[in-house]
Amino acid sequence: MNIRSKLGWMLTVILIITVTTGSAYALFYIRAYMLDQAVANMENDSLWMMHTLKFLPGGAELQDELERVGRATEYHIALYDSDGTMLAAYPAGTQRSPHLHLRPDEVQQLLGDEQVQQTINEEDDEYIWVYAGIENSRNDACFFVISQSKSRVFQAIADIRSIILIGLGVSIIVILVLSVMLAHYMARPLLKLTRDVERIARGDTGHVIRVKRRDEIGTLADSVNKMAQKLRADYDHLQKLNEKQRQFFADITHEVRNPLHTIMGSMEMLELPNLDAVKRQKYVKNLRSQAQRIDRLFKDLMTLQRFDSDENFVLHKHANLADIAGNVSEWYHHNAKSKGLKLEIDNHDCLVQADPEKIEQVLDNLVSNAIKFTNHGTISVTYRDIGDMVEVAVRDTGIGIPEAHWPRLFDRFYRTDKARSRDKGGTGLGLSVVKGILMAHGSDIQVESDVGKGSRFSFHLQKAEMTTDSRSYHTSKEKSSSVSEAVTGK
Repeated sequence: MNIRSKLGWMLTVILIITVTTGSAYALFYIRAYMLDQAVANMENDSLWMMHTLKFLPGGAELQDELERVGRATEYHIALYDSDGTMLAAYPAGTQRSPHLHLRPDEVQQLLGDEQVQQTINEEDDEYIWVYAGIENSRNDACFFVISQSKSRVFQAIADIRSIILIGLGVSIIVILVLSVMLAHYMARPLLKLTRDVERIARGDTGHVIRVKRRDEIGTLADSVNKMAQKLRADYDHLQKLNEKQRQFFADITHEVRNPLHTIMGSMEMLELPNLDAVKRQKYVKNLRSQAQRIDRLFKDLMTLQRFDSDENFVLHKHANLADIAGNVSEWYHHNAKSKGLKLEIDNHDCLVQADPEKIEQVLDNLVSNAIKFTNHGTISVTYRDIGDMVEVAVRDTGIGIPEAHWPRLFDRFYRTDKARSRDKGGTGLGLSVVKGILMAHGSDIQVESDVGKGSRFSFHLQKAEMTTDSRSYHTSKEKSSSVSEAVTGK
């Protein structure tokens, strides 16, 4: 079935369903409306009948007078005394007890001092019933019931249904004709475009598609023409290779800079003359850790291009966020202290299913950026359980990021303020690397920021079950006392 036939059938089915549904709804609405109106009319009529029936004479004349009233209203009417015995009925011979519809307490309400109505309109009953009390009657009647057949109420709907069905048939015929015409109008340029595209696909890239339309079909034809032009130009491939090479060296520069800064800071601390042995050992361990980290970074840079394609870029294992956060604390507490910032990092054990080195790289970039763009206040790294996931968040009280930059914040080489970013030493790759690592973990990163108040970056990792023999990837490291407490700039 070609597209012309598909469009014709689709439009026909949609329009028929729409018209049929509208007609059915109209019938349903009219039926409900007429029933509601009938009930309302009966309730109104029962009010004046309360006053009329109480003045009817008693005895043998009651039946004759009730028939006169009944002929004027065209309702079925029955009068009852206080015991529920029927005194008279219209039409004569009507047998209907109120106890088929009313409970004893409802009957007592009708016999009370106040005028009371009780309407019975059950779905499975073909009659509508309205009960009403009679006060101070000249005869023995204490309450009455009027009824009306629903079939009489709905009698007019049969005529309306016939009119709607005739209109529906005419509408379907018109729909079929218009659908065929509209399908032909819409499909003709698509069929021509399909033939032209097949010609280009066979290698005739010099062929130009000519479709004189200003709608989406014309736009599609222009796009195919542009694609054919690009296929004839091989410079685009060379340009892409050059861009990848430039991006590769930019990644190296950015990723090596942070550990080198940490190494330089540790070496400066080791040059202090009065440094005690415990702290000296700590900084030596820090130097060794960062040297190992640089070695790992160079190995990772060889597979940097696997971010977008290789599902095995990350090696999932049990990782303890306390170890990862502790290492980040050791690397950056000096930088935070030198700026007078308060660095708060969670230190409780929390196992996740992730690549510890890559998650460490993520926190490294986020904390580094937070320190760069925070002049006073606090930087915190927190993690908490959310069901079977763990939320990791880095919050700062820095300059904040305008919301207009959020959609492109994680694009490579994108800077919210190019001049300021260069002053801070950024290359515009840190957050894009963070996003790539988290996407490889099946996660994503969210940003919340208020200009002048700070930013919050968060992501989720799969939680791992804690076991007695679970250990982090840093089995040779011991947590320093700085991990268990917030490091301040005081």
